[in-house]
Amino acid sequence: MEERNLRKERIGVVRSNKMDKSIVVAEVKRQKHPMYGKFVLNTKKYVAHDEKNDCNEGDTVRIMETRPLSKTKNWRLVEILERAK
Repeated sequence: MEERNLRKERIGVVRSNKMDKSIVVAEVKRQKHPMYGKFVLNTKKYVAHDEKNDCNEGDTVRIMETRPLSKTKNWRLVEILERAK
């Protein structure tokens, strides 16, 4: 039996759900500047597949890497961790 490779997972906040079955998830990282020691916020955006159109803007979600589904979409929604208030 062959094992699957590990898939990358990210946790982020939904920024846009205006597309059909697609969401834009923003992951914010706090990184310490190597020279000055100040913490800098870095934001990375991912386009993810949302099969049921279930997410709304502001939701905290977990996404997982998958095969390319379109030109920019190669992540899929795993679960909604927290709904927007």
